[in-house]
Amino acid sequence: MPGYDVTGWFGALAPANTPRDVVTRLNRAIVAALAVPEIREHMAGEGLEPSASTPEQFAAIIKADIAKWQRVIRAANIKPD
Repeated sequence: MPGYDVTGWFGALAPANTPRDVVTRLNRAIVAALAVPEIREHMAGEGLEPSASTPEQFAAIIKADIAKWQRVIRAANIKPD
């Protein structure tokens, strides 16, 4: 379908007020883990494509997904039960 793009993702989130140095350390640890061949192979075996990003890149992905699904919800006039 033209314009149809849905990608699922998993990510690590922390509370909004988490100190920047803690976020940086967590991100470095996650990026390092995703570089380990055994971890990448295990994830691939589960049908996942490991991808590391910066906290800012991940925040942009989340923001874009929120905007995309808001448009879908409004266009379909979806209301909570």
